[in-house]
Amino acid sequence: MAAVSPRAIGCPVCGAPTAVAFRVRGHDIRRCAGCTHRFSAVETGTGADHVRRVYGDHYFTGGGAGYPDYLADGGLLRERGRGYARLIAGATTPGRVLDIGAAAGFVLQGLCDEGWRGAGIEPNATMAAHARERLGLDVRTGTLEQATGSPGEDLPAPVGGFDLVTMIQVVAHFHDLREALARAQALTAPGGHWLIETWDSASLSARLLGRHWHEYNPPSVLHQFSRASLVSLAAQFGMAPVQSGRPARRISGAHAKSLLRHQLGTGALGRLASAALAVVPDRVSLPYPADDLFWILLRKDSRAGR
Repeated sequence: MAAVSPRAIGCPVCGAPTAVAFRVRGHDIRRCAGCTHRFSAVETGTGADHVRRVYGDHYFTGGGAGYPDYLADGGLLRERGRGYARLIAGATTPGRVLDIGAAAGFVLQGLCDEGWRGAGIEPNATMAAHARERLGLDVRTGTLEQATGSPGEDLPAPVGGFDLVTMIQVVAHFHDLREALARAQALTAPGGHWLIETWDSASLSARLLGRHWHEYNPPSVLHQFSRASLVSLAAQFGMAPVQSGRPARRISGAHAKSLLRHQLGTGALGRLASAALAVVPDRVSLPYPADDLFWILLRKDSRAGR
């Protein structure tokens, strides 16, 4: 998968000119001259081509940039959904939620445990089938860009729109960022909310690690937001911040080891880290230790139409 040929590429957040900051695994990481946003412009054909290449079953079972065994982490992910429902309880009451990138449905299941009535959309057919068949959730196979919510289409949007649209570890992966968020805005009810969890390129960890930061990871991760750049982008779609924070995220030992092996490679440092982590049980639950992850709740103007 080759990098895009050199040409004038504008920032998807502010439209300012961008330049190549460095390359990672053969892909350009571009830096915006006008804001803090960084992103990868990869030559993947259509958005559907990109999704098919990057988010096949291997993404959920093959380790690397994805997961060694996504389904095994179901309990942790369900608790994550419950935790977010409790975090935002002071700002909104449970209603209809759309979970974008729902995967096997665990986060959505956790939201439903706390009173939300949910639907989801997930591009990987195997994961979406798990959510439907094992968890009984209404998760459709497709992408947000396909989810018009019109009568007869693949996503049954409620009259007036969803009260909450969640994008947990999703917004950094959108192939067509502005198109995806335009669809999300159209599916959100006036006065409704977006809940986004993503990585912070302005964090101390990201700045210290530079080009070696784990979220410079194309073609899976295409956007590196700061809180400021995400708020600026959301404002262009009529969404204003309500509250934000750092999540108390937990990951399994297997996932932590897989990510480190992917990031450090097979060199001396990678071999040393693998040896040191060999004693960590795969199923142990570990707190995520760094400062480079944040969540934000944004509200759509109640006067805005769909």
